[in-house]
Amino acid sequence: MSLPAKVMRDGLLEKRSSGLLQLWKKKRCVLTDEGLRLHSCKGDAPSARAKELRFERMATVDCVEYKRGLVYFTVVMATGKEIDFRCPQDGTVWNAEIALALVRYKNLQAVQTGRNRHLSATHLGSTGEDEEL
Repeated sequence: MSLPAKVMRDGLLEKRSSGLLQLWKKKRCVLTDEGLRLHSCKGDAPSARAKELRFERMATVDCVEYKRGLVYFTVVMATGKEIDFRCPQDGTVWNAEIALALVRYKNLQAVQTGRNRHLSATHLGSTGEDEEL
């Protein structure tokens, strides 16, 4: 049984559609310690169905541009797919929060991988301390 994801931020973002016209559509976004959930907004009510961009599938957050009070940024997935967003420039901007959460996630994964390697090496009887380079 897994614990529910910790919500770090909840609010509105605009996502560029992937269609021919590439229109900007408002999304209610929930940033958690596992990724970014995008809820479609029809009027004021967010939909129950959400698209999830998990950190394990994200590569980076980049392409930050400031124009007319808006911040434009891109989430790049591990597959190379790019998803464009924009948000108001005032206050703490989404791109920074998403990037920091992604770095935090990747660091935790790296620490866990290091621990697993250490435990595996210890379990096999080798600590690496007495080995010569």
